Amino acid sequence: MLNWNIIIIPFLISCVLTPVIKKYSIWAKAYAKENNRTVHHGIISRIGGIAIYCAFLITVTITMDPDQALMGIIYGGSIMFFTGLVDDLIDIRPPVKLFFQLIAAIVLIINGVSVDVIHLPFGIVIHNEIISVLFTIIWVAGITNSINLIDGLDGLAGGMSVIMLVVIASMAWMERRLDVAMLSFILAASTSGFLIYNSHPASIFMGDCGSLFLGFMISAISLLGFKGSTIVTLALPMLLLMIPIIDTLSAILRRTIKGMKFMQADKSHIHHLLMAQFGHTKTVIIMCGLTALFGMCAYVYLFNTKIGFAVMLLLLLGVEIFIEKSAMISEHFHPLMSLYAKIRKKMKFSHESS
Repeated sequence: MLNWNIIIIPFLISCVLTPVIKKYSIWAKAYAKENNRTVHHGIISRIGGIAIYCAFLITVTITMDPDQALMGIIYGGSIMFFTGLVDDLIDIRPPVKLFFQLIAAIVLIINGVSVDVIHLPFGIVIHNEIISVLFTIIWVAGITNSINLIDGLDGLAGGMSVIMLVVIASMAWMERRLDVAMLSFILAASTSGFLIYNSHPASIFMGDCGSLFLGFMISAISLLGFKGSTIVTLALPMLLLMIPIIDTLSAILRRTIKGMKFMQADKSHIHHLLMAQFGHTKTVIIMCGLTALFGMCAYVYLFNTKIGFAVMLLLLLGVEIFIEKSAMISEHFHPLMSLYAKIRKKMKFSHESS
């Protein structure tokens, strides 16, 4: 039976704290800076993640009995929160943020939250401590930065995170992992209270303290829930996080091709391209809708792997076509469309020859 306190308490705390933080931001001058990449105008607080962090921490303290794994997640999440908060207030270099992501991942590993065994297809089993550590670090850093990168529109990172967390909680509930379900619901409710003020037009942003904390927590909770599982169940959180993962990989390719640094920001993310065509609110709805669809795929996959895999391929095909047509990576990057053109040309030639 679901304890509604894990939803009501963090939601109310976040609702109450967010406007208080907005007023504090005026005194602290913690405003989002306007530049050629931003879509906002005026003075808007960028430390709203404080409300999410406090609501989560207070509720976990009240409602859960912490074990070593949970304490590891809280310590690691706190490292990422304060790293982001310092960045929001005085700006720190990307390599410094990456260093603290490494520290947070090591804290997780020390407290037993990691993938210890990886089962690959064809009966291949990887049980190597070094590979497990590297995989965990890459997973944590990858997901943390993915959520941070999509935090570019009002309500986008928060909305997508809530959907991811609710799906993770639902799957964990089915697997009788109540600890994972409770953590996910608490964090989702904490973020939902903040979203009331962050929806377009936003009066406050979560900032790096919010996006880095959310990204780390999603990566850690998914590791806790699917620790030691087969590649099939490990693929479920990856499927759920597909949009930010694709966006991050596309950014790496795009910036590499253009000779840019990986951490150098640009305005060619999926949400930027969608916004140019559909506007702010519709873009957020589309991105959250896609996340929900990938979440449904993960759900369907649990019951019927063939149907879940087929739907997943269709969604990935649609995303790939969008990436190629929008020149998200490069004007010359269109492998699928080039292959389609070659097949059509070959079929046309064969038809004319006959």
